Amino acid sequence: MKFTDIQKILKTKTVGIAGCGGLGSNCAISLARVGIGNLIIADFDKIEESNLNRQYFFKDQVGKIKSDTLKENISKVNPEVKVTSHNVYVEYNNFSNIFKGCDLIIEAFDNTDSKEMIIKAMNDYFPDMKLIMGIGMSGYGKNNLLNETTYDNIIICGDQMSEVSENHPPLAPRVAIVANMQANAALEILLNKF
Repeated sequence: MKFTDIQKILKTKTVGIAGCGGLGSNCAISLARVGIGNLIIADFDKIEESNLNRQYFFKDQVGKIKSDTLKENISKVNPEVKVTSHNVYVEYNNFSNIFKGCDLIIEAFDNTDSKEMIIKAMNDYFPDMKLIMGIGMSGYGKNNLLNETTYDNIIICGDQMSEVSENHPPLAPRVAIVANMQANAALEILLNKF
């Protein structure tokens, strides 16, 4: 399929991204670069200097709201993408209102409770929609352990085992690889290749 044909299809699609940190910001930028039509992004957090080692933000943006700032960064990459930004803590009770109208949702949270919540919310609110999760991307090296696994409507990208800790931090290379695996899985679904 030619790139122009891919762009025609993607221009009609809407992807929701829950979380605008390392996974969410990098995944959103990749989808913007290939011409996704609409992104719905949500995060309650502000950018910290410690985020800059893996998130698609810049030093002069420290202290700003992640979701709104990511929207600005996306517009610099591709101003044709329509971005709806929610500066909110995503939880079960607001999930369906935030992400209604999406073709698929990408999970980009950094804690287990939120990951569990999104699975429950997807099962209850959007049982037929695909969910792409990122699990296991901290540290460095071991590219051969990063993979994609599918369970019904859930696609998991990552090694599914590397836990974040003080001695095993999330770093740009592995986080960006998993974020781009998520974006690539989204393209497979949206272009009917999955």
